Amino acid sequence: MRTMRETMRRAARALAAGLLAALLPLWVAAQGGLAGLPGSGGTAGAPGERARTEYAQVQLLAHAPQGVAAGRPLWLGLRIEHAPEWHTYWHNPGDSGLPIELNWTLPDGVQAGAIQWPTPRKFPLGDLANYGYDGTVLLPVPVTLPAGWQGAGLPVQLHATWLICRRECVPEEATLRLELPAGVPIAQHAAEFEAAWAAAPRALPQARAELRVDEAGLHVRASGLPADWRGRALEFFPETANLIAPGAPWTQGWDGDAWRATLPFNPYRSETAAKLAFVLARAEAGHGPAAAGVRLEADVQGTWPAVALPDAPAAPATAPAAPAGGTGPTPLGLTLALLGALLGGMILNLMPCVFPVLAIKVIAFQAHGADARAHRLGGLAYTAGVVLSFLALGGLLLALRSASEAVGWGFQLQNPWVVAGLTVLFTFIALNLAGLFELRQLAPSGLAGLQLRHPLADAFLTGVLATAVASPCTAPFMGASLGLAVTLPAPAALAVFGALGLGMALPYLAASWWPGLARRLPRPGPWMETFRQAMAFPMLAAAIWLLWVLGQQSGIHGAAALLLLLLALTWVLWALGRRARALAALGVLALLALGWSVGPAVVRDADGGAPAAQASPADGAWAPWSAARQAELLAAGRPVFVDFTAAWCVTCQVNKAAVLRDAAVLRDAEEAGIALLRADWTRRDPAITQELARLGRSGVPVYVLHVPGRSPQVLTEVLSVGEVRAAFQAARR
Repeated sequence: MRTMRETMRRAARALAAGLLAALLPLWVAAQGGLAGLPGSGGTAGAPGERARTEYAQVQLLAHAPQGVAAGRPLWLGLRIEHAPEWHTYWHNPGDSGLPIELNWTLPDGVQAGAIQWPTPRKFPLGDLANYGYDGTVLLPVPVTLPAGWQGAGLPVQLHATWLICRRECVPEEATLRLELPAGVPIAQHAAEFEAAWAAAPRALPQARAELRVDEAGLHVRASGLPADWRGRALEFFPETANLIAPGAPWTQGWDGDAWRATLPFNPYRSETAAKLAFVLARAEAGHGPAAAGVRLEADVQGTWPAVALPDAPAAPATAPAAPAGGTGPTPLGLTLALLGALLGGMILNLMPCVFPVLAIKVIAFQAHGADARAHRLGGLAYTAGVVLSFLALGGLLLALRSASEAVGWGFQLQNPWVVAGLTVLFTFIALNLAGLFELRQLAPSGLAGLQLRHPLADAFLTGVLATAVASPCTAPFMGASLGLAVTLPAPAALAVFGALGLGMALPYLAASWWPGLARRLPRPGPWMETFRQAMAFPMLAAAIWLLWVLGQQSGIHGAAALLLLLLALTWVLWALGRRARALAALGVLALLALGWSVGPAVVRDADGGAPAAQASPADGAWAPWSAARQAELLAAGRPVFVDFTAAWCVTCQVNKAAVLRDAAVLRDAEEAGIALLRADWTRRDPAITQELARLGRSGVPVYVLHVPGRSPQVLTEVLSVGEVRAAFQAARR
């Protein structure tokens, strides 16, 4: 069976191949003469059914009272013995933290189900609160054997990861193995499994719940609860995260046999719900397993108050509750997203990553002189290329996300195949602009004649190229719109991507339809050849940038291998330009030999195995980001500033050099006790993708300041020293 990783790799290779296969022929025809958790705080034990870490002891248990056989009950379970005052997390961890993850390795056909979570306990910490477990807890998991299964034994391997916290947090992990004999009853730990099942939240046939939302919060009414609960304080554990503020004050009380409560919303929530499942349990002091709770589920009545986009004006709370089956876009929210995408696309033209391709468009614009009709048709063709390319990228991103791939905006440049392909393409274009060869010398006469029959192909292709280099960038207003787009139904999401493309093409489209502009253009003449050759240098600069990105992904060997391939390609193009067929053939042989011997080094780390790039001495104040490290610092009461960046994001590099390395900024961070973390998204990282989605973003750059007890503050995409210093100084108050 093809894995999701193989699907992602094949999609990236197909995208790179498509770029080269589609763009190069079009250019030849149309241009003519222009053409787990990182790290571990503990040490995992040796393979076996027990392991001891720094703050816990874990054991893999099995329960098969009728023996290991098809059709008979079989349970596995991870028992965690926490060190005193330490705890791990439920599947909704609360304000911070990470749920326990169990990754099973089982024989083909053997299926492990979901964790049967016991009732959690609340762990307050200042203005925050978490949900989880302390003392000793067993997490049981049902296992199903395929019909007709036969074997002498069942080998089981579990890799467990968890975040364990007191006031500080430490990520830990362990690998455990068992060999279960077939047909032999296994019931040594029956009492522990029975206790775990008894601690799981139960459904009561007579229990009923009513849920309603308004500006004041989430209102809950529950009846039919156990009689001995009446008059006692209860705890509320929603199964959907980020809806309420677990540590904020809330009200509750009894009205006869009905329990009522009003819970405040999470001010930075990213979810709504048409139906909500939750667990009620008695509020108990002390430690150890919590008493079994009651699980209820009910439709949510009323209107969820809208959450304003960070880069857009707040929307009034008129959005209807999401329909059953998922959240849907509100009309005003979609309108704001479309406007944000349109404005962001226009600003995208000012981003440094787009300039090289726009320089080529300037040449074509000048070549039309005062021909107003040619200007207008060229503007329409360029707009079509940009908009269709944005729709294609958006559609591929949505398709990958629907296949459970954690990708975001700019995902194509996270793969060395695409980066290497674009580097070759940009070098090819630069050498043509510099006059090293003419494309008509390479193309068959029939293919070269396409320019006469389709003079707008070069304008369309320029739009495609502009999209290819602009897609890794995120301009102001884009971040919130793209973050919302990836959560919308496909038609609405594609509308946002189309608006982004239209915004990027709009300035050129408007200029092409402005009659007065044509009269102000200088007449074509010898100056155009000089200008054309000068434009080769921005293209070479773009190729150097992409080569540097590849070096971040695949190391120095990958970058050197690509340089050798580019050298051989230059030789071939030079020889063809001089009509030296023998020299060209020699170059082709060298190109094939290099591609066979050193080419794999260019993309050998497509799965993320390349060593990390050496950090600049100016970056010594920054540490690598991880969700566990962020949670640990916040739990300790320390503010955290996170730089979500990537080597292929030019805006990120400009912000880093001009603002984030500024001495005054670093001094303010030190004085305020702010931890500086850098989330490097150069290579695909599902954890960073998920964190960006939680923040309502789908691409980089993103800059977030977390202060304990406050909502996260998302800064603008184009930073200034004053903005960052003001945010850091406010964190001290």
